[in-house]
Amino acid sequence: MCDKLWCRGGRSLGEHKSNIRLFTSTWEGVASLAGFVVQGSNGEFPFLTSSERLEVVTRVRQALPRDKLLLAGSGCESTQATVEMTVSMAQVGADAAMVVTPCYYHGRMNSAALIHHYTKVADLSPIPVVLYSVPANTGLDLPVDAVVTLSQHPNIVGIKDSGGDVTRIGLIVHKTRRQDFQVLAGSAGFLLASYAVGAVGGVCALANVLGAQVCQLERLCLTGQWEDAQKLQHRLIEPNTAVSSQPVDPEWGWSVSSLEQEPVLAQGSPLGLFPFRKSC
Repeated sequence: MCDKLWCRGGRSLGEHKSNIRLFTSTWEGVASLAGFVVQGSNGEFPFLTSSERLEVVTRVRQALPRDKLLLAGSGCESTQATVEMTVSMAQVGADAAMVVTPCYYHGRMNSAALIHHYTKVADLSPIPVVLYSVPANTGLDLPVDAVVTLSQHPNIVGIKDSGGDVTRIGLIVHKTRRQDFQVLAGSAGFLLASYAVGAVGGVCALANVLGAQVCQLERLCLTGQWEDAQKLQHRLIEPNTAVSSQPVDPEWGWSVSSLEQEPVLAQGSPLGLFPFRKSC
């Protein structure tokens, strides 16, 4: 969800709530769209205070049907702050927490440090944790060996990988295949390729405006209609670039884009994560 910093004159909470209802009604009949991600990269959460982040999630939960999944971005730079934000997100209604890699001390964020960070967060989180790797924004790819180790944690249920490296996505799928762990493409721009190497869904900003087409691409992939899927994927590349690469105004904290959600696309049950707990 692109929050547009309603708290600083960008949008009112009433408009925010209306947009949720609009998207939900628009999605009726598009069964593959399982829910919303709030405060992912399009949500521009670095511009929000902690209380503003929680208020946005609270309002989304109030407006969102209970059968729609609500993933809330809870990542912060410190482990303690991330734990506190994750617990708070659960208290205001998030079904799962999507935790971006801390990155300010980029040179120190090796596999050991990231494994320690995510393990502590997952240990203390009352809701399932989804890893989030978005190197375009953080300058940091969550290392594959760290993902493999973390996939064994009973409260870490998947990863949203927005790097666009399909070889890496395929390797993660392969190395976590014995775990109850979901791999999600972070963009519609490489959704077909991700399905081809074993991803189970995606978190796609493009589904805001072309939800039916993104869901059609999923269906074509899942039914093995690869030639038609390729043609549709080609048609979606330029629109995806248009909605995912808009500049952000640091003074106001919102992008030129009109995006309001990052819909969750997944085969089967929402995100493949319900009932969210791994079997032990």
